[in-house]
Amino acid sequence: MKTYKIALAAAGMMTICVVTALSQAPAGGASGRGRAGGGGGFTHAAAEDFNNHDGFTSLFDGKTLKGWDGDPKLWSVKDGSIYISASCEHPTGTVYIVWQGGEVGDFDLRMEMKGTGNINSGIQYRSWITTGAEPAARAPQPCPGGQTPAPQPTRASQAKWEMAGYQFDFDNGNRYPGQLYEQSTGRGIITWKGEVVEAGSGGTKQLLATLGDKATVDSWFKKDDWNTEEIIAQGNVLTHLLNGHLISETIDRDKTIGKASGKIGIEVESTGEMFAKNIWLKKY
Repeated sequence: MKTYKIALAAAGMMTICVVTALSQAPAGGASGRGRAGGGGGFTHAAAEDFNNHDGFTSLFDGKTLKGWDGDPKLWSVKDGSIYISASCEHPTGTVYIVWQGGEVGDFDLRMEMKGTGNINSGIQYRSWITTGAEPAARAPQPCPGGQTPAPQPTRASQAKWEMAGYQFDFDNGNRYPGQLYEQSTGRGIITWKGEVVEAGSGGTKQLLATLGDKATVDSWFKKDDWNTEEIIAQGNVLTHLLNGHLISETIDRDKTIGKASGKIGIEVESTGEMFAKNIWLKKY
């Protein structure tokens, strides 16, 4: 009996020591946070598959402009893409093609876009068709060699597609791609590429963070090539991704201008070609 009691006491002490050791040991072992060997239950998020379209709806069939409305003299389909070409001989001015699926509030929108020449383009979202007086004519783009550009389409001929609102900016010169520009509201560039900005009332804004030095941010763009673009709009937070990089983010607190929902479209100006394909939308 004495031997049994001694053994039982020893077993009890061992249990207490083990429990105490476990309660004091850092999660994941010696690393303290489970980083070594992936222990402790901590893992990295899986990388997004841009081509995984579960839960998304295709906005473009790659063959026709079904579901889109723009000037048929300017917009067409080429190489499986929504296409437009602007030159000094055949300028477009600032024009739009509008998705006819109605207004969208919170969403994830993905597409691929490519430009040539000096093309300047962008994705309109939470936007609206302007009404009232004919918009002022844009100044013609300069032509190489000093030649005089041909007349642009009149603003009256484009008025039914004229848009205002948020834009994921794009240009083949790598000055603006991924920034938040607001078309025709007076705010203009709200958040430059490589920035996180909080926009307030009356045009005020504050830089909260930068996303990299200029050379690094510039390196994310692919000139004369396809670029993946993604917009995640949740409430007043607008996130822009370019080729898998966070290129800009905006917290818009100005409820008098920024809209909670609106139309989707594509804008083009300047000279060159614009191609857009693989357009997918997930609503939240």
